[in-house]
Amino acid sequence: MSGLDDQIPTAFDPFADANADDSGAGSKEYVHIRVQQRNGRKSLTTVQGLKKEFSYNKILKDVKKEFCCNGTVVQDPELGQVIQLQGDQRKNVSTFLVQAGIVKKDHIKIHGF
Repeated sequence: MSGLDDQIPTAFDPFADANADDSGAGSKEYVHIRVQQRNGRKSLTTVQGLKKEFSYNKILKDVKKEFCCNGTVVQDPELGQVIQLQGDQRKNVSTFLVQAGIVKKDHIKIHGF
């Protein structure tokens, strides 16, 4: 019987080493830029996922001045603070965030048609 006691498997977690090294590729925080259709040809661009240490109002002010559009910062219970801009500003906002050094290019996801 002592031979069987040596062969009893213990609880083995095959993902234990992967969870320990989770600081790498799987933990990227992305900035999501989406477009939503409003009425007819009108659309709305949303930016979410920026780090909390950035001043959303200052970013919004610079984006509005740069691209001649209106916008606001909305507080969402699930997503946190979200920047909303008038029009389809997806490419403009992504290039602005990269050039300003706020986000790296590989951390931006652009959604929409």
